[in-house]
Amino acid sequence: MKQPIEIKTPLPVQMSTAYISHGGGPLPLLEMQTKGDANSPQYHKEMIEALKTLSADFPRPDVIIVISAHWEETEVSVTTHPEPPLVYDYYGFSQEAYSLKYPAKGEVSLATMLLKRLTEQGIAVREDRARGFDHGMFIPLSIMYPNADVPCIQVSITSDLNTEKHVVLGEAIRKAVERGIEPVNSNAKNEVNILVLGSGSSFHNMQGFFDSSDDAIRKATRFNNWLQTTMQTSAYSENERKARLVEWYSAPDARYAHPREEHLLPLHVCYGVNNRAADKAMSLTLLTKPASMFVWSD
Repeated sequence: MKQPIEIKTPLPVQMSTAYISHGGGPLPLLEMQTKGDANSPQYHKEMIEALKTLSADFPRPDVIIVISAHWEETEVSVTTHPEPPLVYDYYGFSQEAYSLKYPAKGEVSLATMLLKRLTEQGIAVREDRARGFDHGMFIPLSIMYPNADVPCIQVSITSDLNTEKHVVLGEAIRKAVERGIEPVNSNAKNEVNILVLGSGSSFHNMQGFFDSSDDAIRKATRFNNWLQTTMQTSAYSENERKARLVEWYSAPDARYAHPREEHLLPLHVCYGVNNRAADKAMSLTLLTKPASMFVWSD
């Protein structure tokens, strides 16, 4: 006798979104390991506390979709590995940096659904069955959800670095998941909580990080102030806010803050998911420079 086919009813989705600055390579976790050592620099103290605060404020996610600045492809790509390895995509650090573990599971059913629904919306997208989680994912999530007990998928940015295209990607992700998704675990619930995490850095000038001059601080601060205003103020219409983000390079000291914009693009995706001002903005000091994080709640 054939077993009846189990039909999973799609569940409504509750979404939270955060654009975060994830710090310098593995340094946040290495600094956490040496906490209390007076001789060890603590460049990421404020960032670490901010990420802990965010994870406490969010509804506990059933699954996390990470858009990492450290994964670029010619087409939008989505991980479909059920148990992704870690990608230690940094160099020049102590051996401890290459033995970090974060054994979060993948979420193949959600990734497959996302691939299908993005394609239906005209997004050029492909699956990646082999790629693991890069440090734009496992560094911040080791702080936010240290037990690695929330399944995750990663979505790439595209190497053309087209800002408007990444806003559209965010809009498409929202449309894809708001249609409802199958339960992502065996716990029966009335809805699925999804966290969309844009992992980059609101300031990403590698030489600038090590420039402690007053002029460097002024430049970084001007751009950070512009970004905070852009993402928070109610004075702009959404067309105006989107235009500012798309043409971010016109902002004061924009190219000083981002000689190359890959670390800013996850913000464009996060904005596209929500198409409105951030509900919460955080400004902190990270590696001697001002940095921002932005949060949206459904």
